[in-house]
Amino acid sequence: MFSKIQTKTSMKDCSGDPEIFRRKLREADTVVIGAGSGLSVSAGLTYSGERFKTYFADFIEAYHMPDMYSGGFWPYESLEEYWAWWSRHIFYNRYVDAPKPVYKNLLELVKDKDYFVITTNVDHQFQKAGFDKKRLFYMQGDYGLWQCSVPCHQETYDNEAVVREMIARQKNRKIPTDLIPNCPVCGKPMTMNLRCDGTFVEDAGWHEAKNRYDEFIRSHEEMKVLFLELGVGANTPVWIKYPFWQMTAANPNATYVCINLGEAIVPNEIRHQSICINGDIVDFI
Repeated sequence: MFSKIQTKTSMKDCSGDPEIFRRKLREADTVVIGAGSGLSVSAGLTYSGERFKTYFADFIEAYHMPDMYSGGFWPYESLEEYWAWWSRHIFYNRYVDAPKPVYKNLLELVKDKDYFVITTNVDHQFQKAGFDKKRLFYMQGDYGLWQCSVPCHQETYDNEAVVREMIARQKNRKIPTDLIPNCPVCGKPMTMNLRCDGTFVEDAGWHEAKNRYDEFIRSHEEMKVLFLELGVGANTPVWIKYPFWQMTAANPNATYVCINLGEAIVPNEIRHQSICINGDIVDFI
């Protein structure tokens, strides 16, 4: 229904008035939040610039990496070096609080509403901010989980204790060999539980969260729903953006809200049901 060409619509085509947003929020029976990487960037969890230089200066000096994202795909010389990188990447993006309280402020906005969150973010900041974990669907994985790299089975494993030990014991861009994580079933190397190829493990917890989200959508489909899209880019619109557009079009009682710096767009079909805010989420929230 919504192709890339059809949806290249200027944000001027829908209202960006904060007062209209406040009214729609008050009137809504429920709020469905769809969050992309732009929300965490607004919270200060940036993958480049000074933050990157502060935590990865030694890797930058050795490999001239442009940003954290690139470092996740780097051809490291050993597993000891690979896990020195990833333990830092996990720690500073999963176990450290975001520099700005965007997630906490967002919770204040919706805490008295019947809400649900679907997000492609893997930094777990919603739960850290106090959102009800039964109302969260991290559909792309979690920095806090490892899985078998094969994978030989459909389970994931909490990594916090080992990651903290890797951080404490690493030297010269390497962790001790005895800390390299291996699958407890087949012995092959562990890897991140992130959706980047066909090996992504959708464990029992993932399916439970998906089922809760699907049931939430079904049970509210004719109500006054506010679809609040935050920082979702155009790289993977099929997970949040397109479904939000489609559900808004199917429900005349729904309102679609897009807050995104430089990418606040809406298709003509739902322009009359939409609010677009072209700005930084931290300022608006």
